[in-house]
This record gives sequence, structure tokens and C-alpha cells, in this order.
Amino acid sequence: MAGTELTRETITRRAKRRLSRALGPWGVFFKGFVQHPVMVGSIIPSSRFTIDRMLSRTDWSRCDLFVEYGPGVGTFCQPVLDRMKRDAALIVIDTNPLYIDYLNRTIADSRFTAVLGSAADVEAIIAAHGHDGADYVLSGLPFSTLPDGVGPAIVDATHRVLRPGGAFLVYQFSAKARDFMARRFRRIDSDFEPLNVLPCKMFWGWKDAG
Repeated sequence: MAGTELTRETITRRAKRRLSRALGPWGVFFKGFVQHPVMVGSIIPSSRFTIDRMLSRTDWSRCDLFVEYGPGVGTFCQPVLDRMKRDAALIVIDTNPLYIDYLNRTIADSRFTAVLGSAADVEAIIAAHGHDGADYVLSGLPFSTLPDGVGPAIVDATHRVLRPGGAFLVYQFSAKARDFMARRFRRIDSDFEPLNVLPCKMFWGWKDAG
């Protein structure tokens, strides 16, 4: 490669690094969306209004393990950690190594664990970290665009991993997720957050208390 071409490539790489640093988490989130739009589902992280409303029905006093699918750059992570007990744990699962690397570099909390993997494997993942069940599972995964069979597999695994009385918290732009949830959850509460880009549908699927 000619010297001029090497110089151009070096300048381009440096410019991308500077842009990424300047944009911070937004830059990382956007890069992840470009790489895997089907799995991310949104080009913009959730608003604080969505976060507050989505977490408002959680009983933090009885939450020992909170799990999140598709955490991205951690939009929900710190708000969850801020609300959790000192001896509780947060495990987040994502298929994108870009996000997992970013979270491990930016969140320094002994209660936090970021795992590269599939939400469908949640049972094996939490067992590997010493847990026999979860109290709440949060998901922003785009159920309407997931590959065939993946959505039902995630819902089935989530229902199995939840302790009695626990809940599957789902936020989406589409109501498709509710159809998947209805296969396993008899009680599903719903709500809507207009102050989000795009306006967001919310669902809480409750596992029978026994």
C-alpha cells in the first residue's frame, strides 16, 4: 500500500476514534445499532421517562436478582443499580461484544455482571453465576424483528427462570411482544410512554405466585 493510502487510513481511524469519544455512549449505541439493527431495534436509547415508568412496578425490597436482556450502553443499568438492595445482583445479557466491552469498562459495581450471550440461555447464565432464579427480567429486545423461533424461546426461558410472583418487564415500539408473552403469562399489565423516541409500549408479565 502506498504511503499516501496508509496516511489516509490512519487519519480515518483516528477521526473515528475521536468521534466515538466525543459522542460517548451515544456513539457506542449508534455503532451497535448499525452493526446489528435487528437485535437493537432502536437508534436512540430510552428516555428517562420510559426508565422511570418501566421500573415503577418493581418491588425492590424483594428483588435479589434483576436480569436485563439487550442492555446496550447501560441506559437502564445505573437506574436499576441505584434502586437495588446492597446485596442484590444485576446480570445483563447481550449478543453484541461492543456493548459488553463498553459496560465492563464503564460500570464499576460489584453487584453488576455483563455477559456475552443469548437471552434464550438465561437459565444457564444465571446458574453459572450462582443463582437459581430471577425476580425480575427486563427486555427491550425487538420481538417483532427477531429471527423465527427466538422470541418464543426467550419468553419460555424467562418464564421458567422467574421466581413465583416475579415479572417480565418489556418495552417496545410494537405490541407484538404481548402476543409472545401471552403464551406463558396469564396476567399482563400494559402502559404507554409518549415521552420517548419513538413513543413506547410497556408490558409487565407476572408469574403466578404459586
